[in-house]
Amino acid sequence: MTAKRRKRYGAQFKFQVALDAAKGTKTINELATEHSLHPNQISQWKRQLLEEGPSVFSTSAAREQRQQEASEAELFEQIGRLKMELEWLKKKAAGSS
Repeated sequence: MTAKRRKRYGAQFKFQVALDAAKGTKTINELATEHSLHPNQISQWKRQLLEEGPSVFSTSAAREQRQQEASEAELFEQIGRLKMELEWLKKKAAGSS
């Protein structure tokens, strides 16, 4: 018996289906039939879109993201410097023995 793999949908597809459901031009059952999805899945995506929608336009979230990326870049630079210093010290220690 072969295992059936789950379908994975991209963020753009989920967003579009959830947006269509939120608009209300078609029922959730119509969308489910059209996209071969379960109505509960569409309802879940719609709920997620409506709950997290305001955070999409939040400037503080974008600012936090940029701060985190800058912090990560700084830490990676520090790791690189420390690795180079460690290698230099290993060579110096091996040469003096």
